Amino acid sequence: MDTTNGAFTCGLDAALVVLGGKWKPLILFHLAHGTRRYGELRRAIGHVSDKVLIQQLKELQADGIIDRLDYGEIPPKVEYSLTAFGRTLGKALAPLCEWGTKYSSNVEAIIERRKVAEGPHAAWKR
Repeated sequence: MDTTNGAFTCGLDAALVVLGGKWKPLILFHLAHGTRRYGELRRAIGHVSDKVLIQQLKELQADGIIDRLDYGEIPPKVEYSLTAFGRTLGKALAPLCEWGTKYSSNVEAIIERRKVAEGPHAAWKR
């Protein structure tokens, strides 16, 4: 991806500028189903740290993909939702979600092959 001169090699380059980060597509997926409070979003996504989730939410907000509504209450009540622009991206991700559902067993086999290829000491190498 060469964005130094503002040009993308294809539309996927442009999408990846916004979607860069492991958790952003999952955030968009869950918000496409409606407004979520932070805790709901955290539980729905699963194995993401608070630090990373907060960072990715801030980036998506800065990019105009999501809205953040802070009620200014104690305990804190914050809700996240997709902007109109974010909904367009969510719709674009829908076919990818369908593909993942359809081919999940193939992907599980890929994961297992990769584990075998890495060998028993792969965790030590990281």
